[in-house]
Amino acid sequence: MLPVSVSGTSPAASPTPAAAGAASPAGAAPAGATPGWTREQMAQLVAEDIPDGAYVNLGIGMPELVAQYVPKDREFIFQTENGLLGMGPTPAPGREDPELINAGKKPVTAIPGAAFFHHADSFTMIRGGHIDVCVLGAMQVSERGDLANWSTGEPGAVPSVGGAMDLVTGVRRILVITEHTTKTGEPKIVKKCTYPLTGRGVVDTIYTNLAIIDVTADGLVARRLAPGVTFAEVQTATAVPLRAPGEVAEAGASPPEAAPGASAQAPSPRVAP
Repeated sequence: MLPVSVSGTSPAASPTPAAAGAASPAGAAPAGATPGWTREQMAQLVAEDIPDGAYVNLGIGMPELVAQYVPKDREFIFQTENGLLGMGPTPAPGREDPELINAGKKPVTAIPGAAFFHHADSFTMIRGGHIDVCVLGAMQVSERGDLANWSTGEPGAVPSVGGAMDLVTGVRRILVITEHTTKTGEPKIVKKCTYPLTGRGVVDTIYTNLAIIDVTADGLVARRLAPGVTFAEVQTATAVPLRAPGEVAEAGASPPEAAPGASAQAPSPRVAP
């Protein structure tokens, strides 16, 4: 829900996989690290699955990392609910403009050709199906693609749905990036969500530290496994049966390194009215 960067551009001082403790080229995670991919590598994998020229909206937290790994041969146009299409990198320290922020109230920049508009127009863009991809975090995802990501439903829990319900309803493709289990080891991919729903049957693909899982009419398909992780281990950490295609691609190396910085470009002319 809050995009922070543009095509082929890494925000200032953004972490590289090595700096962030990413797995080595051989695919082994650092000693004591969570098994599988790091958060940065997960974000890289998400970015690799987004097509060139896509209009993209990113959620708060881990989804924001996706903006740091836009492939250098692609351009993504980032949109934010508070009324900006063509959001640029995070400004350098001391260069922040207090009147130029994203939906999370973080300072941003605007790329050449960016458009500013009313909050209502922004949601017309979202609800009208003009945004191609949205990357969100999750508390739970069900086997049929139901998403719960805004509240645990516990007494006293602070609701924080934001624009997520509009996004899962109006955006063409919903990608979820999340750890495979909770901090206490409970599966996040479940038969049925027990937390309040954000949307029913809205998730297309789930990216976790253990696997990339597609939501299909035939069930959940483990398309790719993290290095050093077996299908049996992923299944054990998942509360519903998983299917493996003819051959699950076990990654033998880390995802490609983040694209080097490139100059920002103006959004393409197919901006939704």
